[in-house]
Amino acid sequence: MLAAAVAALGGAERPGQVKMAEAVETAIEREEHLAVQAGTGTGKSLAYLVPAIRHAVDAKKTVVVSTATIALQRQLVDRDLPRLAETLTPLLPRPPRFAILKGRRNYLCLHRMAVGAPDEPEGETLFDATATSPTGRQVLRVRDWADETETGDRDELNPGVTEQVWNQFAVTAKECLGAARCVYGTECFAERAKEQAAESDIVVTNHALLAIDALEEFNVLPEHDLVVVDEAHELVDRVTSVAGGEVTATGVQIAVRRCAKLIPEDAAERLTGAGEDLKAMLGVTPPGRLDAIPEILAGSLEAVREAAAHCRRALGPRQKDFEDAEQVGQRRAAFSALDELHDTAARILGAFDGDDRFDVVWLEGGDGRRPPSLRVAPLSVGGLLRDALFAERTTVLTSATLAPGGSFRQMAVEWGLAEPPPGRGTAPGATAAKGDGEARTAPGWTGLDVGSPFDYRRNGILYIARHLPPPGRDGLPEAYLTELAELIEAADGRTLGLFSSMRAAKAATEAMRDRLPVPILCQGDDATGLLIKQFAEDEERCLFGTLSLWQGVDVPGPSLRLVVIDRIPFPRPNDPVSSARQRETERHGGNGFMTVAATHAALLLAQGAGRLLRSSGDRGVVAVLDPRLATARYGDYLRASLPPFWTTHDGTVARAALRRLTTSP
Repeated sequence: MLAAAVAALGGAERPGQVKMAEAVETAIEREEHLAVQAGTGTGKSLAYLVPAIRHAVDAKKTVVVSTATIALQRQLVDRDLPRLAETLTPLLPRPPRFAILKGRRNYLCLHRMAVGAPDEPEGETLFDATATSPTGRQVLRVRDWADETETGDRDELNPGVTEQVWNQFAVTAKECLGAARCVYGTECFAERAKEQAAESDIVVTNHALLAIDALEEFNVLPEHDLVVVDEAHELVDRVTSVAGGEVTATGVQIAVRRCAKLIPEDAAERLTGAGEDLKAMLGVTPPGRLDAIPEILAGSLEAVREAAAHCRRALGPRQKDFEDAEQVGQRRAAFSALDELHDTAARILGAFDGDDRFDVVWLEGGDGRRPPSLRVAPLSVGGLLRDALFAERTTVLTSATLAPGGSFRQMAVEWGLAEPPPGRGTAPGATAAKGDGEARTAPGWTGLDVGSPFDYRRNGILYIARHLPPPGRDGLPEAYLTELAELIEAADGRTLGLFSSMRAAKAATEAMRDRLPVPILCQGDDATGLLIKQFAEDEERCLFGTLSLWQGVDVPGPSLRLVVIDRIPFPRPNDPVSSARQRETERHGGNGFMTVAATHAALLLAQGAGRLLRSSGDRGVVAVLDPRLATARYGDYLRASLPPFWTTHDGTVARAALRRLTTSP
């Protein structure tokens, strides 16, 4: 079936694609989990979609495909699945059906648009149709779009609107009245999307909604027996985010606004006072991870928790037979805000009980736009995924980067598919699967590396600037800027600069604009998608930026000949979650740096280097200015995660190769 699909779509089968499709089919038949590292150019979407479609239609079961990015969701729904459905229909009992499903807050709520939000900011009438402020104009644009849209999907609103504006038009699942009680139930965009998904063979969603479906008591996805997690290297971070929470003074204010008209005045005033005390405590508490909670901050947080509980009791029973749907909506919104506030405060306080820690707590300082925030996240999501995802259904996890250091083992531990080696924490390399992937690496799951059809050693050079000084904390050294300018000059522009921070990206942009005649684009100058488009269309342009560009750029052809990475992308030493995970690993006898920091860096390095070759005809150089990739003891581990480029430490060789590419047809 794969051969027929590929031929009908005008392509040619690739060995890695066939190998992956066969492995996916076997995993489905045996009901075993599968991790597949599939390099750029493999055609992995077809490799998992074809057996997934056949399984869904033959077994009459829904398959969920989860991705990390909107771009891949759109590719699957707008391009891959329609073409596959047409191609495979003659080979199947009936035409396959597919749909996209997102969280409820991604869809316009007609009821909220009609009655207004319960926590509309005071002093600014967002729903005043004559508003002339920037916010008011955005509101009017959403209202006009609401008359035209067939899906109510926020991603189709272009240009987009701010969170403040969108919040006035959308609700969470806990705030929703339910189709039976809402006067707009039959027209509801979110309900229509759920109904379409329930009737589909393939449902495309995102990692966040997959996590919500796994972790919450209610189901948001239709019943399914197979999950394909594409861009699986992002899964742990997305689940960590969904499983986290925060308490802010603003959050307390929102809860007060939502419940104040529904409860006695003294109850609302109690929560207001607790919020003001919390705001003062957060303002004087130093930002960073909290290994112990200061007594005065704990007292303030306890007061917020108890005041929120008091307001919940004052609201009365959660279900009442109101005739007024607006009042039902107000009560649900109030309960939702109070529940989140109370439960998160209780979770933060409970994180410091006992010797065993399951959560990490930290204070994120305000920056002028956002107030200080007391945040909490799980130290590990492996147990959550193991119990809520892998124990329930067969799962295929795939990405171009799943084997940092050449081993699937560490990712399997983070997902909860494998247990840490006894007495060694979760150090990578222990009982590792070395990337040939043919042998079972742990009961219940298999790791497979199908490689890439690209000839990396012939088409790409990895240049490590071993002669440069190690990077410091005071910005880009002059030697780095000189090296960068010489490389860009040799490439005649055509450079994607991937920097470890926005500060470094902007400093490099300013320096190169002064030294070179080629146009330099910098992330933040305009919408990222527009900058990437401009970069792809002009061969002389360069594009500099940070994290989103490490994974979000797909520019085949002559516009990209050089990828420059300023430093190894280790997590910040003061990052609260990664530092807590390192410490926890060391507490159990493992190597925290290698397990957490080096694994993070290896995955991101591989993603960044993967921007270079996007088609079989691409040629170029990946230049890493950080000499530690060649000189540090962990360098071998990091290099093993990269595509097998031909490697040099000689800058003259790299620059000569770039000049030849520039002058060749």
